Amino acid sequence: MFKHILVPTDGSPLSQEAVTRAISFAKEAGARITFFCAVQPAPKMYYGEAIFDSHTFARFREKMLDSANDILDAAESIAGEAGIECRKVALVSEEPYEAIIEAATRNECDLIFMASHGRRGVSGLLLGSETQKVLTHSTIPVLVHRSDCREAPY
Repeated sequence: MFKHILVPTDGSPLSQEAVTRAISFAKEAGARITFFCAVQPAPKMYYGEAIFDSHTFARFREKMLDSANDILDAAESIAGEAGIECRKVALVSEEPYEAIIEAATRNECDLIFMASHGRRGVSGLLLGSETQKVLTHSTIPVLVHRSDCREAPY
């Protein structure tokens, strides 16, 4: 049914568990995977003054892309061990949910496989969720993996 799965990851324990589950799912479905990492652009300065040399933002972007590539390399390694065909994509975006949908569309994925904290109530309402935003805005089916990984409530 699904032949090409986009798996967003940020390297957190929650998304690492989703990577592992997505690989198992892809193996059962006979699908390939595109691992995706959204890269935050350089932070904007709203107040005060800051002194930057001409290379500050380029170095920041390079470090962020290096970090994203490390995360994607780790996911690719796990998929390779399982015999799953995969590729890696990183996009710079202020809104990760938009980048996830864009990556899925550009790469012609027919499923987005994402993790969710499963926060409810006020915590879920106040914190929001990239997963919730993808569910709301994507025309591509989204499979949400609810994890047992528990992080401290905020």
